[in-house]
Amino acid sequence: MQFADFDSAAFLQNTWQKRPLLIRNPWTAWANPLEPDELAGLACEEAGVESRLITRRPDGIVLENGPFPEARFAQPEAAPWTLLVQAVDHHVPEVAALIAPFRFVPDWRIDDVMVSYATDGGGVGAHFDQYDVFLVQGLGRRRWRVGPRCDEATELLPHEDLRLLAEFEATGDWVLEPGDILYVPPGFAHDGVAVGDDCMTYSIGFRAPSRADLVESWSAHLADAMREDDRYSDADLALQANPGEITPEALARLHALVVEAVADGAAFSRWFGAYNSLPKYADADWRPEAPIGLRAMQTCLADGCELSRNSASRFAFIRQSEQAVCLFVDGQSFDCTGDAATLAERICAGGTLLVEPRLAVSVPVASLLAALVDQGSLAFEEAE
Repeated sequence: MQFADFDSAAFLQNTWQKRPLLIRNPWTAWANPLEPDELAGLACEEAGVESRLITRRPDGIVLENGPFPEARFAQPEAAPWTLLVQAVDHHVPEVAALIAPFRFVPDWRIDDVMVSYATDGGGVGAHFDQYDVFLVQGLGRRRWRVGPRCDEATELLPHEDLRLLAEFEATGDWVLEPGDILYVPPGFAHDGVAVGDDCMTYSIGFRAPSRADLVESWSAHLADAMREDDRYSDADLALQANPGEITPEALARLHALVVEAVADGAAFSRWFGAYNSLPKYADADWRPEAPIGLRAMQTCLADGCELSRNSASRFAFIRQSEQAVCLFVDGQSFDCTGDAATLAERICAGGTLLVEPRLAVSVPVASLLAALVDQGSLAFEEAE
């Protein structure tokens, strides 16, 4: 599924992280990729699926966490309700395909596709997010109202489970039809309410790591690798007038200990590539029953077998030189040169991967692909 008429360069320059934007059906031919009963089925899965049900009852908004029994949707209550299922792109290839048109934003920023189903009047309530989101109307109609930019000082309603705005004044008001898209930058208040039953919305969300998360995680990574005997020293200590003073010289040494450790740009790049590519759900296990082995992989490549990416996996690379890249997949790093580096870039570009049969004899290429298959990040295309 692709856009027929959308200027991504102009969008990035004029709109991205600056203001909300309504985009009326830009698709070549919009088709809703998931049926409501399929979404409900995912919410009933016992493991591997994160789901929530939000009901707007007369006494307030109630949130329930899945998995849900099938009977919960067979006879739903009369009050307006919304079902939210996270990372549906991990389980449904047709939903994963929705991400492709939005890849004018780098892959490392993409989080997942959350899908919601709502009955008439259903909605989460007025709120704001800390990340960019494209809200694609898949089925039915939804009224979206957008308000001003919020921050951590914005007053919220007292609610145990939801961060809802205490006050909301709309500055934009639209009803979205199937195929329409609403872009909402981080911090902007928004409220969506289903207009009629069978309302489905696909939320394509983007990650924005906080400074606090980066500092905490990077520092923890560094600390884990540090030697116990890497300590403060002052062999040139001079007698000081007052023993109670922490002198400027001591402070400079202490500060240098910290700054020198965190200032290694190359080490940070390698750490961040692995950190950022960690799977959204660490407990998910996509590995095959048995490792493929180098020779079996070489035979498959020589036979022209196609490989495809696991939609739940995260791929990225950092260029190290003209002939070398470091590939990051699901928290693992792979140093690649020559043909393996070229292949790593092709893998990150996405789509089905057909490796030239001549590369079957390349041990670096076959070893890389075998490692990615063994960890569940790549899989062979099934013959139809």
